[in-house]
Amino acid sequence: MWEQAIHDAVVKTRRNLERHPMKFPHITQDQRYEWGESTDWIEGFYTGMVWLCYEHTKDPFFKETALVQMDDFKTRLAVRKHLDHHDIGFLYLPSALAAWIVDGRNEGRELALKAADHLMLRFREGGQYIQAWGPKGDEKNGGRIIIDCMMNIPLLYWAHQQTGEERYFNAAIAHAEKSRRYLMRGDDSSYHTFYFDQADGTPVRGGTHQGYHDGSTWTRGQAWAIYGFALSYRYTRNPLYLETAKRAARYFIQHLPEDHVAYWDFDVPIEAGTPRDSSASAIAACGMLEIMEFLAEGDADRALLNDAVQKSMSSLVRSYSTMQEPEEEGLIKHGSYYVRGGMGPDDYMVWGDYYYLEALMRLTSGIPGYWYERA
Repeated sequence: MWEQAIHDAVVKTRRNLERHPMKFPHITQDQRYEWGESTDWIEGFYTGMVWLCYEHTKDPFFKETALVQMDDFKTRLAVRKHLDHHDIGFLYLPSALAAWIVDGRNEGRELALKAADHLMLRFREGGQYIQAWGPKGDEKNGGRIIIDCMMNIPLLYWAHQQTGEERYFNAAIAHAEKSRRYLMRGDDSSYHTFYFDQADGTPVRGGTHQGYHDGSTWTRGQAWAIYGFALSYRYTRNPLYLETAKRAARYFIQHLPEDHVAYWDFDVPIEAGTPRDSSASAIAACGMLEIMEFLAEGDADRALLNDAVQKSMSSLVRSYSTMQEPEEEGLIKHGSYYVRGGMGPDDYMVWGDYYYLEALMRLTSGIPGYWYERA
């Protein structure tokens, strides 16, 4: 089943590349992608899919296409086009770092290091966190962090490994600690966002942007926590991060519906038509597979996580994938972007497609995506 799903993903990715050369997928509300320029935070996932397809097939078409797309990311960084946010890791890890990991391209390494420098511009020394959105001193967002950034700081950990410069590591650790202490709650759920006083870093309150309400648990945010803290453990070997990732994973598993694919928020009332978020389950599956790499065969948590991954991925393949719909552009249906804002409440999400394919690759060949260099 996994191999058939990968084959379907490869065929659809190639067809999308051929039909929309040098275009990137953007989210709509019409069960399709809108194809355009790289101007959002999501385009790196598309290039990451291209690299995964190359690793699976060794077809030079995919490598050549990914390298051309990387040139677009290089130009975007040079002119700083739509990069005033924290999602630099999402853009440059699956594109630039992937070129270095997979093909040994020094251009990829250099671009990833420049991207790390750009992300460092968002580190606020006074508060010891990476500001998610808006310019420094922004009245609304100047003191705001979000759980998604746990998946962006691996770019800083990696830059430290490459250069030995402690500033990268110190910023990543500081942000991870802020996230562990304030974004994670005592019951192992997570806030989407948290606010700090910009002047002195005093914690103010938790909140949300995309969740059901400020105190709810946005499922994609919980998935970012699972994977993000697991990656922080990989880079630091701080046992607190592994424990945080495991606890976040247990919460996610315990709150899933019968088909093992999450709704868009764990606290939203479940009614006919309540949107799912298949992308959250795909991300969580990758995070659980990451955690399992550090657990012994007889570990009870390993058995729990493996069972959850098998059930969730089986459900995604059988009931959410487009394997039986060969003309569709996306790989998995029923993803959610920003339900409260009416943006993509039930559609294809390119990050969902990416993590779905990454999970399938992890399950079949052990290829773990592009969040760290491989041994």
